[in-house]
Amino acid sequence: MDLELKDKVAVVTGASKGIGLAVVRMLAAEGAFVIGGALTADSLAGIDRVSPIEVDLVEPGGSERLVRAAVAEHGKLDILVNNVGGVKLRTGGFLSITDEDFERSLQLNFFAALRATRAAVAQMTEQAQGTIVNVASVNAFFHPDGLVVDYGAAKAALLNVAKALSQELGPKGIRINSVSPGPVATDLWLGDHGVAATIGKSTGIGADAVREQAVAGMSTGRFTTPGEVATLVALLASPKTANVTGSNYVIDGGLIKTM
Repeated sequence: MDLELKDKVAVVTGASKGIGLAVVRMLAAEGAFVIGGALTADSLAGIDRVSPIEVDLVEPGGSERLVRAAVAEHGKLDILVNNVGGVKLRTGGFLSITDEDFERSLQLNFFAALRATRAAVAQMTEQAQGTIVNVASVNAFFHPDGLVVDYGAAKAALLNVAKALSQELGPKGIRINSVSPGPVATDLWLGDHGVAATIGKSTGIGADAVREQAVAGMSTGRFTTPGEVATLVALLASPKTANVTGSNYVIDGGLIKTM
């Protein structure tokens, strides 16, 4: 299927690895021009139609810089993918989590996207068109987990704001949707210091057992791949889904059993 993304201009945050890198590759393969922002952008070098920018997206002005770069280079902005994020497991329990811990998580997982969205909407309003896709998480609403309480809260805020903005932005020709992955086969989950390794060490059962427990809860019996998430993101960014807005699409291998 032609997603009609040829020569569209996209900004992707957290673009250097995992889901972000898969999204960059997917959009570029579909013919879009991509501005990819990340702390380090070596992995983006040499990808056709991709302009890497090294930027700290937690710093005020970082997200706005990416939008300005897209407009300066291509004269417009059609797509924003808010992907940047990260999680630190809170194995010490709620009382060990400080206000500063919550603030750091909110800055990375919510405010970076909020600032990017604000900058993108200002440009898209002038164009009277555009689409925004947030990469959220099932942790925003499914079995809220004390190990990621700050991360889940930030992602829940992201979903709530997207839903609210869809009402305001729809009449202006701007769509905003979210994708909520379950466990994905990236370093965040499967790396040496990822979720499985951290929980396995803290509980003493080992990373392999944690991975097996996670997979056991999924109907498909496996983790989602970054490419599968990227495909869903690209579809929501496409004019093919022009009347979809304010929605959240779960991709979790059947982890969530309720409607």
